Amino acid sequence: MNQQRPVPDDDVLHATASRKAALHLLPILCFVYFMAFVDRTNVGLAKTSLEADVGISAAAYGVGAGIFFLSYAFLEVPSNLVMHRVGPRRWITRIAVTWGALCACMMFVQDEFSFYAVRFLLGAAEAGLYPALMYVITLWFSQKQRVTMVGIIYLAVCAGLALGGPLGGALMELHGAGGLFGWQWMFVVEGAITIVTAFFVWRMVPDRPADAPWLTEREARVLTDRAVVRTAPAHSTLKGNVKVAFGRPFILTLSAVYFANQVNSVAIQYNFPSIVESLDVNGSFLIGLVSGSVGIGAFVGVLVIPWLQRRARNEMRVLMLVTVATALVAIAYAFSSGAVLRILLIDVAMLLLIGILPLYWSVAMARMSGLMAAAGLAFINMVGLLGGFVGPYLYGVAESAGSESAGYAVLVGASVLGVLLVPLLWRTVRAEDRRSGQLSEVRSLSGVEGRE
Repeated sequence: MNQQRPVPDDDVLHATASRKAALHLLPILCFVYFMAFVDRTNVGLAKTSLEADVGISAAAYGVGAGIFFLSYAFLEVPSNLVMHRVGPRRWITRIAVTWGALCACMMFVQDEFSFYAVRFLLGAAEAGLYPALMYVITLWFSQKQRVTMVGIIYLAVCAGLALGGPLGGALMELHGAGGLFGWQWMFVVEGAITIVTAFFVWRMVPDRPADAPWLTEREARVLTDRAVVRTAPAHSTLKGNVKVAFGRPFILTLSAVYFANQVNSVAIQYNFPSIVESLDVNGSFLIGLVSGSVGIGAFVGVLVIPWLQRRARNEMRVLMLVTVATALVAIAYAFSSGAVLRILLIDVAMLLLIGILPLYWSVAMARMSGLMAAAGLAFINMVGLLGGFVGPYLYGVAESAGSESAGYAVLVGASVLGVLLVPLLWRTVRAEDRRSGQLSEVRSLSGVEGRE
């Protein structure tokens, strides 16, 4: 009897093609995100200098730091819809060129108004970058691989936190060279590096597997086939499908959870250098070096938390545990004293806040595909970016009022909000999966099948 059995060659081929894709794509995707993170957050190193050299107050700094996220957020969805039309290669290149140029323009800041203007334009230029990177992951990798691939991209965040501070601090030591302030040197050099990075994106990031010269036709086909989420809604236009793209309960709840995460994460990132300085650490390079310690915590987080998820095989349980732990750390920080203890608690907080992010995106990408993924991922990131505005703004207002404890209340409040939202997320995800199971059955009966 001639018995047919599954051919393992497809799995071997997919593994080989995935390794090729990871080796060719991830280094440049990580570096472009590293530069985005450095350009975005090193303004924290310039906080004290901007106040001394330009007269920007703590409250004005908080507005300027946060306004970046405001323009970024509101242009996030339109940017990703254009990206879906023109392709990620062209759009990520355009983003890198414009944001690099505007980063360099930070050297011309002369007062609060010009600070607000450049930061607003910088956010507009960079809008869509992160969801575009996530969209690239949905085109090239299967759902089982995505939490790992997203975790690798988040290593760029860790590198940005760990190396961006010392790099920015070293550039600020050029203070006085060529008649420029140190913070001017920092912005112009980082902007120039970003523009050069755009060239490598153009040369090295194909739009899809079929366009990659380093893949065989069979390898490109198996990557494309396994990357499709068969149970996700498949629509080719937003018209009449706005609720599917933006209004599904699990998307709204995940967006709110991400908002709470970003209130804390961004408030810490933008204010940690000044916190370190207030602990009697002197010298721009040393302040940057100590501030970079949060990168170590974040690095551990993006390695350990996705690993826990793979072992537990239950994203939602891990999400709940990490969110509760974040709230406990925030409360401990509010009641702590001593420089070393506070720095360690901030490092642990960033371990949790950054380490949990690959799980958020894995939950989202498992339930999105095609245009709905481009729109939905951008929407979730947009709401998170609003948290990136609210965090520094509230922290800056609290600092200007002279109330250090009010700043702690912002961190604790956002952490508790996250704890309250995760059970709701759990319920909405279960409901979405039940609906997706019904969709899968309908497609199977219609003869639409595929593998992930």
